Amino acid sequence: MLADSPVTTPASDSALLETARATLEKVWGHAGFRGLQAEVVAEIMAGRDVLAVLPTGGGKSVCYQIPAMLRPGLGLVVSPLIALMTDQVEALKQQGVAAARLDSGVSMDDRSEIWRQARAGELDLLYVSPEGLAQPHLIDRLHELPLSLIAIDEAHCVSQWGHDFRPDYRTLGRLAELFPGVPRIAVTATADARTREDIVKSLRLDDARVFVDSFARPNLQLSAERKESASRARTDAHVIALVRERRGKSGVVYCGSRDGCERVAGALRDAGTNAIAYHAGMDARERDRLLARFLAEDGAVMVATIAFGMGVDKADVRFVIHADPPGSLEAYWQEIGRAGRDGEPAEGITLYGPSDIAWTLKRLDSRPMDEAVKAVQVRKARQLFAMLDGAVCRPQAVRRYFGESDAGPCGVCDICGDPPALVDATVPAQKALAAVQRLGERFGRNRVIDHLLGGTKDPQPWETALSTWAIGADLSRPGWRDVIDHLLFEGLLVEDPNEGKPLIRLGEAEAVRGVYRGERVIEVRQGPARASAPRERTRTGRNAAVEAMDADVRARFERLRVWRRERAAEQKVPPYVIFQDKTLLEIALAEPGSLDALGHISGVGQTKLDRYGTAVLQALGG
Repeated sequence: MLADSPVTTPASDSALLETARATLEKVWGHAGFRGLQAEVVAEIMAGRDVLAVLPTGGGKSVCYQIPAMLRPGLGLVVSPLIALMTDQVEALKQQGVAAARLDSGVSMDDRSEIWRQARAGELDLLYVSPEGLAQPHLIDRLHELPLSLIAIDEAHCVSQWGHDFRPDYRTLGRLAELFPGVPRIAVTATADARTREDIVKSLRLDDARVFVDSFARPNLQLSAERKESASRARTDAHVIALVRERRGKSGVVYCGSRDGCERVAGALRDAGTNAIAYHAGMDARERDRLLARFLAEDGAVMVATIAFGMGVDKADVRFVIHADPPGSLEAYWQEIGRAGRDGEPAEGITLYGPSDIAWTLKRLDSRPMDEAVKAVQVRKARQLFAMLDGAVCRPQAVRRYFGESDAGPCGVCDICGDPPALVDATVPAQKALAAVQRLGERFGRNRVIDHLLGGTKDPQPWETALSTWAIGADLSRPGWRDVIDHLLFEGLLVEDPNEGKPLIRLGEAEAVRGVYRGERVIEVRQGPARASAPRERTRTGRNAAVEAMDADVRARFERLRVWRRERAAEQKVPPYVIFQDKTLLEIALAEPGSLDALGHISGVGQTKLDRYGTAVLQALGG
């Protein structure tokens, strides 16, 4: 909600916002704010607290970076990952913004210089970790400085209801008492209503205005494919085929385990892909080196666990493949959001199966957490799998999950492109549930299907005497497999891994009774949810425009990319912090003949024009 007593008048808010717009154009080279950016910036410029939930690629960082530059004092940014801090600080330096970071990788000499700059008023932004803020000496030093604002990035980490809870974030609420009067802004890309409430409460943002932008990502084409079996080899082969179909494009493949990352990355390399494995079991310096490789190399594919990704701003990632699905819709949306951050067409493909939800639930059960929190996380997992196995437009389902009740079909996902036929499987579901119950919840799915078909090898008299023996002869074995899989996704059946010999048992009792009574209708896809080949989509955007144009445009674009890669290597920074692909594409298309014309292209700020303008014009001319 809005503060009761705003500290500035609307007229002065407008003047501050105009100054912010001028800074955006001068430093970032953009003529105007996007989405809710202007409203968020106006609030923090006026000294008021804010919670902003803006989509991935929606420019969350600009919302606090510009106010930190314009308000008197030092802007303090709390960020969860060294890689994320490094990325943002290097990008700011390229734009001529005075920024620094304090983390374990910064030497003592550099730390001394950073504090000297801060005391002298020479820094606009200082990035720190929540663990760093837990150190009393850091708080003492910050008390000696005037702070313009405090920004808490990736704020969903505050909430135990979210998908990436970090205990150190829960202590950040004390910043309200430690630095009274300093405006605070919390930003994230993924937070449902309950998570937003928890962020506000935990960070003591009681008088903050909450902004929630649309979660729409129209450039993403989403699809999901049910795994044909629990075989790792078959899943790996499918992933390799999907990547090879996208040869030469940069992408991310998420795996559920460290061994899986190493295995899939190795298989991709054997198949001729520039694949890089990345997981938390690696030395931190090795991870930093591998991340730098991924950011710098065109067409690289990162094969990673969830240890990778938060805030990594590689703009030209064209696909994200989940070899193993994540644990919630929040995690899904954030990880899929690594693709297409430049606004160009990109894909998100998720492979899923009953063994995946069993693994997810087992992992949740083994983690120490309050039972109420665990119940919420289990529900979130089931909501994800219900979306993956469902027949509702995928972006529409996600957006409605986040509270966008008016979200319509996207028109480009696999569901919209080829709507699956649904059949009423309530009666088969009743038979399957009854069979599991009569068999004492002591067998796996194949044995239950054998029982329903009357095909158990050498059945005992007690089994053939059951009322469920052979009652499923009207449905094929694959049909029964689809029914049981769907009941597992819905939570009506639960699979116990049982040390590699999974057993299925009944789910929540009241939900099962609802199916028995016919109060809950079960609809199952007609045929398996699989699509081995990607569906063609109409290409749009700058990449499509370049592909459709003559060789001269493509040649200019490639010369600019070579020039950028060389400058990035000299400075030891990712290429995109110099210029993003979309900016190079616009330069190649416009072919500016002067510095003035170059300066009018979006993404070319004054600092970059001064620093690189002449060299860019030379690269254009060959």
